[in-house]
Amino acid sequence: MTTATRFGPILDADGGVTFRLWAPAATSVDLVTATSTPMRRDATGWYEARIAGARAGTHYAFRIDGDLVVPDPASAFQPHDVTGASEVVDHRAFAWSANDWKGRPWREAVILELHVGTFTAAGTFRAVIDRLDDVIAAGFTAIELMPVADFPGRWNWGYDGVLWYAPDSAYGRPEDLKALVDAAHQKGLMVFLDVVYNHFGPEGNYLGRYAPAFFTENVHTPWGAAIDYAVPEVRAFAIENAVFWLENYRFDGLRLDAVHAIGAPGEPSVLVDLSRAVGELAARTGRHIHLVLENDDNAAWLLDPAPAVPDGKYRAQWNDDYHHAWHVLLTGERQGYYVDYADDPRRHLARVLASGFAYQGEASPHRKGVNRGEPSADLPPAAFVSFLQNHDQIGNRAHGDRLDGLASDALAVEAALAVLLLAPMPPLMFMGEEWGSDRPFPFFCDFAGDLAEAVRQGRRREFAEAYRDQTTAGEVPDPLTEATVRSAVLDWPTRGQPAHRKRLDFVSTLLKLRRERVVPHIAEGGGKQGGKQGAGGAEVTLDGAVLTARWALDGGTLALIANLAAEPATAPEAAKHLAGGAPLFGPPPASPGATLAPWSVSWSWRAA
Repeated sequence: MTTATRFGPILDADGGVTFRLWAPAATSVDLVTATSTPMRRDATGWYEARIAGARAGTHYAFRIDGDLVVPDPASAFQPHDVTGASEVVDHRAFAWSANDWKGRPWREAVILELHVGTFTAAGTFRAVIDRLDDVIAAGFTAIELMPVADFPGRWNWGYDGVLWYAPDSAYGRPEDLKALVDAAHQKGLMVFLDVVYNHFGPEGNYLGRYAPAFFTENVHTPWGAAIDYAVPEVRAFAIENAVFWLENYRFDGLRLDAVHAIGAPGEPSVLVDLSRAVGELAARTGRHIHLVLENDDNAAWLLDPAPAVPDGKYRAQWNDDYHHAWHVLLTGERQGYYVDYADDPRRHLARVLASGFAYQGEASPHRKGVNRGEPSADLPPAAFVSFLQNHDQIGNRAHGDRLDGLASDALAVEAALAVLLLAPMPPLMFMGEEWGSDRPFPFFCDFAGDLAEAVRQGRRREFAEAYRDQTTAGEVPDPLTEATVRSAVLDWPTRGQPAHRKRLDFVSTLLKLRRERVVPHIAEGGGKQGGKQGAGGAEVTLDGAVLTARWALDGGTLALIANLAAEPATAPEAAKHLAGGAPLFGPPPASPGATLAPWSVSWSWRAA
């Protein structure tokens, strides 16, 4: 890295390596390489030692108080899992090919989320490269990797990472991940990385032993004591990590997992400082760098896709409201958080299309009446990543069921895809969704001992109510077995089957239309989401099951009319506003009083 760092080894320009560890609760720390070297402590709890003979490839660890041997919390690579020795990596040594790559504007984002370990049978970074041409052919402009930070065991979703700076060795070495990013950039694909700053995984994290200030017992999260971002060193650890991935691996952006669960964000929020640090990198390099949040709080104040570089805010948020409204409409499910949309999913969908969030401060039944969200109508469509499926919405089900196996009508799913892929909001799909894969994506991990059994039993208890008609708990897949992992490996050969080929052609056609006919008219970050004014303004009406929407984009108006029901419907009076538009997808825009076929979707464009 060219920026000053606090964490991780520093390769000296004249040879040798300086090793550093923040361990304020330790009375002594020894650096363990081929020999053992006492480290010097300063008044702030930092330990340091320079080894003249160390270099890239050197393995090292830290011995705390003459007893506990731990890896570097900022390790760049762990060849022998989370409890083994760390390896020094020289990030300057990789020979990049796509050196002129500056990224792509956010308006061009069409994202395929993938899990490296199950995207291919090999489950490696290098194996993903072999499928990039298929990703591009389908119409995607970006891939988003589920977290790759080092986790315990042989397989994991990635959200149990404990060494945030080290790509997991199950997927390959650091240079393999760089090769994947480089190959994607040579083909014009952006690459995003999912990162987790709300907790550390439950196995292999030793920070509480020698740096307990990382956590505060005053705030608890689902994973225990909250990470305390009011502590300067802790804040630096996360911010440096974000810059580390973006600079050393040249990712085009980050998706921050569940930021609503960051229990002690500090003041100002660590999210603000992280965005500003990334903005400095983007300004210095001239790169397009995009930051995206997952945030159940629907905090509109954190979002602003307009600035050329991040400056305390984020391009967009994953819009769970969009997914939940569609899911209830397509499947009829009302359990859990779906109860918030069960009263009228079409109404919630209409609000999402018109003004961003469905919940903008209203009481949430699922949250026992607690108000959720903030007004979002002043934000443009670019601030909301839309999706019908993602890893959570598939994998949080007992069997990892995909939407096509749950929806009552295949036409309904195609209607949902037609809305998703041509609306001005950036769309996201989960790997295999583009061809309607029926391969499940259940939860899996590889813990050991009591922790493994606790996870196994917890998973069964979690779904006991939803699956109370089943006679054996064993019918819920065991998250610890290799069989569960293998069941999730993407079924690439099925793409050639007629039904899957038809779906892939359908999605590819829609994404081609998006690229050629919609994206050129989306202002980069400008305009309002709601109301009649502004370049991104949306006017939405709902008449029974018929939804009409109009977005004022650059150079004209993008319009939608959709019958969101399994029965024919009559085009409402609002359809008159669609007159004169050139058909973009589906049948020509209907006039008021015309009959709309079940689950029919029509898009049109009228030049200004």
